[in-house]
Amino acid sequence: MTLSRSDQHQQQKARRKRRLKRRVTLNLLLLLLIVAIGGMLWASESFVWPWEKAPPIAYAPDQNELQNTESGSSAPENEGEESQGPDSQESGEQPPSSRPDEAARDVHLAFVGDLLLAGSVDKTMRSKGYAYPYEGALAFLQGADLTAGNLENPITLRGVAAENKSFVFKGSPESLPALREAGFDVVSLANNHTLDQGVEGLLDTMKHLDDADIPHVGAGRDDTEAFTPVLLDAHGLRVAYLGLSRVVPEVSWKAGPDTIGVAETYDTTRALAAIERVRQEADLVVVMVHWGKEKADWPETYQRDFARQYIDAGADLVIGSHPHVLQGFERYKGKWIAYSLGNFIFNMTRYERSAETGVLDAHCTAAGDCELRFHPMLAEQSRPAPMDNEEGELLLKRLEQISFGVAVEADGTLRDTGGAPLAASGATG
Repeated sequence: MTLSRSDQHQQQKARRKRRLKRRVTLNLLLLLLIVAIGGMLWASESFVWPWEKAPPIAYAPDQNELQNTESGSSAPENEGEESQGPDSQESGEQPPSSRPDEAARDVHLAFVGDLLLAGSVDKTMRSKGYAYPYEGALAFLQGADLTAGNLENPITLRGVAAENKSFVFKGSPESLPALREAGFDVVSLANNHTLDQGVEGLLDTMKHLDDADIPHVGAGRDDTEAFTPVLLDAHGLRVAYLGLSRVVPEVSWKAGPDTIGVAETYDTTRALAAIERVRQEADLVVVMVHWGKEKADWPETYQRDFARQYIDAGADLVIGSHPHVLQGFERYKGKWIAYSLGNFIFNMTRYERSAETGVLDAHCTAAGDCELRFHPMLAEQSRPAPMDNEEGELLLKRLEQISFGVAVEADGTLRDTGGAPLAASGATG
C-alpha cells in the first residue's frame, strides 16, 4: 500500500509559490500588451504620447514578493508582511523553484533529526504556544517542497508506560497541527521510543498523524505495513520515504506478520527488499534510519556498511538519527549519506553538542543526483535557529573533519573530495 500526498495539503504547501508565479505572469502579459499597443500607436503620426504632457507613473512589483528561495525562503502570504526568509534579496530575480524549467527537473527536500514533542518540550509548547519550537527555522522548513524528520515519541492520551527504560515519553495530539503547519510532510516512527506507551500508544500515534494529514513510515499493524514506504509527489517527481530502526529496546517491539511494531534493520534483508520494490515506483528513494551510538561523533562500522547496502539496493539518500549529536557525511556511488542529523527539537541537556543542529537541504533531479547544503543552527529552549556567522563556520568546519571524503563549504554546501576523513582514527567499530 502506498500513500499519495493529499491535494489539500499540497495546495497549502505551494500556494505562496503559485501566487508569485501568477503575479509575475500577469506582469509579463501586461508588459507584452503595452508593447504591442505602443507599436501600433507609434505608427500613427497624430498620436501624442502621454509623457509629452505629464511624467508617467512607473509600476514595479513589490520587491518583498520576489525572494531568493535557494535557502528555503518563500514569499509572504500577505502583502506587506515581513519576510522570514534567511537569504532574501532585492534584485527582483524570480525564485529558482518557480521557474518552469527548474520545477520540471528539480525537487527541494529538507531533513532534520529527532523531533521530541513530549517531556520539557511539551511544557514549553503549552506555555509559549505549539508553534514556538519551529519559529526560528520556519523559512527553512516551509521553503522546501517536502520536509521530513524523525518523531521520537508516541502521540497518545492513553497507553501503559514501557518498563525498564531510562526515558519514556508521551506527546499530546494538540502538538500535531503546529508540526504540519511548520511544513513537515512526513515523519518516521522507526525508533526506540515509538512504543513507549505500548501498542495502544502506537495505534493512537498513527491515527492522530492520519487525522493531522501527516504521513508516517517505519511502523505498522504488521511488518508489511511497517516496511511500506510513503510516496509523495512534488514537481512531477515521486519521492519514496522508508523508515528503519536498528535501535529496538526489545524483540517484542519488532513488527511481525501478526505483531504491531517498528520496521527493524538489525538484519538488512527486509529493508533491502523494500528498497528494491519501491525503486520501481519512485523517482527518488529516501531511507530514514535510526542507528548508531548516542553522543558519538563518528558512525559505527555497521552504519557505513548498511548505508552502502541501502544505496546498492536503490536508495538515493540515507538520512540517520538517534545519536543526539551531529555526525558527518559521506558520498558513495554518487549518493549521499548523512550519518546523524542530531536533535532538532528535543529536551535540553547539559551536553552542549546535543544543542547543535540544523536543516539539511537536498536539491535532487529525477535521475537521483542531489546537491546538499547544511544550514547550521543552535537550539535554545528547544527552539532551533540559525547560528551567527562565527559559530556556524566553526560547526561546518567540525562537520568536515568528521565526514568521509567530504568538504563543507562556507555556505554549508557539501562537496565530494573522494579523500579520507581528516580524523579517520575516530571511527569506531
